[in-house]
Amino acid sequence: MFRRVITLGMSAAGLTTITIILLGNALAQEQASVSYAAVSGEKGGQDMFGAYDVDANWPKDLSTLPGAENWTFGAGQSVFAESPDRIFYLQRGLLPKIDPPQGRVLPEIGPSLYFPSGPVWRNATRVSLPAGGGSGNIAADGVKTWIERGGRLGIDARWEYCILVFDGEGNVIEAWTQWDSMLQRPHYVAINPYDPEKHVWIIDDHKHIIHKFTNDGKTLVQSIGTYGERGADETHFNRPTFMAWFPDSSFVVADGYNGTRVVKFDADGNYLMSWGERGTPPNETRPGYMNNVHGVAVDPETRRVFVNDRGNRRIQVFDENGEYLYEWSVGAQPANIHMFIITADRHLWAADRRSHKILKYDLDGNFLYSWGTYGEFPGGIAGVHGMSVDQDGNLYLAQVDNKGGVQKFTPRAGANPDYVIGRPLYAAWE
Repeated sequence: MFRRVITLGMSAAGLTTITIILLGNALAQEQASVSYAAVSGEKGGQDMFGAYDVDANWPKDLSTLPGAENWTFGAGQSVFAESPDRIFYLQRGLLPKIDPPQGRVLPEIGPSLYFPSGPVWRNATRVSLPAGGGSGNIAADGVKTWIERGGRLGIDARWEYCILVFDGEGNVIEAWTQWDSMLQRPHYVAINPYDPEKHVWIIDDHKHIIHKFTNDGKTLVQSIGTYGERGADETHFNRPTFMAWFPDSSFVVADGYNGTRVVKFDADGNYLMSWGERGTPPNETRPGYMNNVHGVAVDPETRRVFVNDRGNRRIQVFDENGEYLYEWSVGAQPANIHMFIITADRHLWAADRRSHKILKYDLDGNFLYSWGTYGEFPGGIAGVHGMSVDQDGNLYLAQVDNKGGVQKFTPRAGANPDYVIGRPLYAAWE
């Protein structure tokens, strides 16, 4: 009797163990089947371009433009989609249209050197006009520096077609060449989302000025700053970079590459206030101290101002009067956030120049998602300097380092909406 009881007890325990193992295996299989892909249930692939497909035929070849035969895009500074059929693009002139060289060893330079050795063989920002893009450079020396590096005007670069407008198929439908001679380094283009007249704003960081044009580009309505003069007062900037609007059309300017402040203006462009002090990069921790103020965005719901303190690899957040609220780090070296936008669903999407990633954060700074791969093939990114989304969800990336200057990405069918960059805010004219 005793042996039977023991045997039965052992059998019951064995059944319990088997049941636990089977349940564990089933749970593990269920967990293993959970998809974190941009398109749930898709078999294979890598999410190379996140939740997007690449429109490899957008934009069209620039060499068909009058006088642009054998020329192509210069460094892509900025892009803004007014609509899916009207996309503004800024670039630093034109570069020669040449095929990549065949790879070869360069013994005349040194042993074991091979060129080209990487996926991007011509860095557009280094060869486009003008030089002197980074923090600490004197903008007035930009063209001079480019020539000293060996650049030849008309041969290695041309200062033409700096402002272009594309349609949804990638055709140039407008070329604002009448303003080329006035510009030295167009840095940022946008339309105030609360402006029913849709004026076009362009920041020229080398001329320390912001221009406001009619939507058709025929008339220069207003200029803020003092043309060609740098400073840090009510009428001067020091290489301004980006701007963003509040719902009442007042706005803030990131000032800038060499400036260390944010400047606020009313809806008519009258100076209201500024804040920010020069920090000590790359590890400044004091609130309100900044270096290379290279990006700014406004949350329309809270009116908070998000500032890219690029030199210290952090995003600082202020209220609309410049009172410091909080911050978050964008990561240790080599992190280098170039710029960011806040979308209508209240997320912050940023572009990192060194990791070649597009990053998603919530407005508290929690990291949510990233995608991107380095290269000059269609969909590869290098030096994203401008980002815009149209009403159909198409994404446009302007790139200073990559050939081609600007690319278009279309949302993939069935893509997880959490992985798609949110729609823009077009409060006045959607």
